[in-house]
Amino acid sequence: MIWPLKRRNPCGKDTISTLYGTIVAQARLPCFYRAYGVADTVNGRFDLLLLHMTVVLSRLFTEDGLRELGQGLFDRFCGDMDDNLREMGVGDLKVPKEMRRIGEAFYGRSQAYMAALKAAQGAGLEELLARNVYSGSAPEKAAPRRLAAYMRQAHHDLTDQAAVALGAGELRFPDPSGVHVDGP
Repeated sequence: MIWPLKRRNPCGKDTISTLYGTIVAQARLPCFYRAYGVADTVNGRFDLLLLHMTVVLSRLFTEDGLRELGQGLFDRFCGDMDDNLREMGVGDLKVPKEMRRIGEAFYGRSQAYMAALKAAQGAGLEELLARNVYSGSAPEKAAPRRLAAYMRQAHHDLTDQAAVALGAGELRFPDPSGVHVDGP
């Protein structure tokens, strides 16, 4: 019998692909671009993908049995970003520099978002979203507040999802069209 030279990933590529596909599909829902006022641009789509990756990875990395899955998911995200840069025509010599920028944006924003999510119901998350997702000029004053409410709901829902289900590639997000906030 010949033993494989590489150790198989116990998380499974199918599970990682399923989770990543669910995240991408959620981030691309038209509701975010219509009702939430996120710009339907490369940057707008990246920001929504980053928001969803942040809440999912924070859940996976907080549970011992899911950390390897979280790392696999992050690696898949990086591979997808690399592929997208190349498809957009970024040359081989510039891809590493752009990937470094993407990594810095991911780590910086995800840490800030998670700190704001863990803080009390303050406006910190809304301010971060207004600055990062809406580039400081949201189409409606309530847009960052609504996106913050959605993000809080997604974070809460993921916390309640069973580790076994997540490990099997089952991931549920709230319906963004059902998230409402009070006030103007």
